[in-house]
Amino acid sequence: MDKTLEVKNLTKIFSVGSIFSRTKITAVDNVSFHIRPAEIFALAGESGCGKTTTAKIILGFEEPTTGEILFKGKPIWTWRRKPRQYMKDVQAVFQNPFETFNPLKPVDEFFYETVRNYGIAEHKNDVEAVIRTKLEAVGLSFEEIRGRYPNELSGGQLQRASIARALLTNPCLLVADEPVSMVDASLRISIVNLFKKLKDEFGLSVLYITHDLATAYYVSDRIAIMFRGNIIEMGPVDLVLTKPRHPYTRLLRESVPEPDPQKKWLQKITVTTTEHEEYLRKGCKFGGRCPMAINRCKTEVPEECFLEDGVMVKCHLYEQEDVMQAEIIGSEQESKKG
Repeated sequence: MDKTLEVKNLTKIFSVGSIFSRTKITAVDNVSFHIRPAEIFALAGESGCGKTTTAKIILGFEEPTTGEILFKGKPIWTWRRKPRQYMKDVQAVFQNPFETFNPLKPVDEFFYETVRNYGIAEHKNDVEAVIRTKLEAVGLSFEEIRGRYPNELSGGQLQRASIARALLTNPCLLVADEPVSMVDASLRISIVNLFKKLKDEFGLSVLYITHDLATAYYVSDRIAIMFRGNIIEMGPVDLVLTKPRHPYTRLLRESVPEPDPQKKWLQKITVTTTEHEEYLRKGCKFGGRCPMAINRCKTEVPEECFLEDGVMVKCHLYEQEDVMQAEIIGSEQESKKG
């Protein structure tokens, strides 16, 4: 099966602290996944899990420590000989649309510059025709942005304009890093619907990075859950989020509030370790606060376990001899909370 993007054993290590006391933090730890043509792949997890660092490496903003990224079957390092082509094929939409555009320039100037820099059109009428087409694809008109500065547009309009600008180059892959977290709740559904429309009508692949499981479930085809630099569960989004296997995925799903006063969170939340300690932990990173931890979790890093329904889970409980036990314990926990 064709793959638009393939990430293989990606690792990124940062050194933090003072000159005399440096600590190495593995922000991305042996991460592997792929994105197919016309697929929305979600990379989800809490803040600080490594998903944005992964995106920065894909976009070329960070260098990996080890690992390989293939785009259209070729290592992205080979695309450096023709960086303009890679930037044309891989575009990004960032979290805050007000930081995407220079506040001292009208928004339409960014569209003109992008079309001319990539040689998409030369004559003014052709340039404007291209811009109008992409703006219409995201539900905007050229008149809405012509001559207007970023502060004269709403957050939703500006985020749509950001997506339209990214579409000008007809990319194969769109890297969307928390694209709805800075807009009103009423506008989130329209923007995620836009991603689905772009996938269906233009065959666009999307790497959708988010901490919002609700929008990830709604818009994604497949999802990977990250925790402290590791992908701990991955598979079809309906299986991962409706039947989570990893204890962390279960906790993450249960943390999503439900609009039902009868369903209250009754458990007492205690966090005994800090984020820094979890990154440095031997064995399973989640072992310090996992309700299902066993002795092996303290010393051994779990292997990737591929289950029959196409889900990958990185947990000792799902290694062959313990799969049935893990399913039973997980089901018991679900019934108690229900």
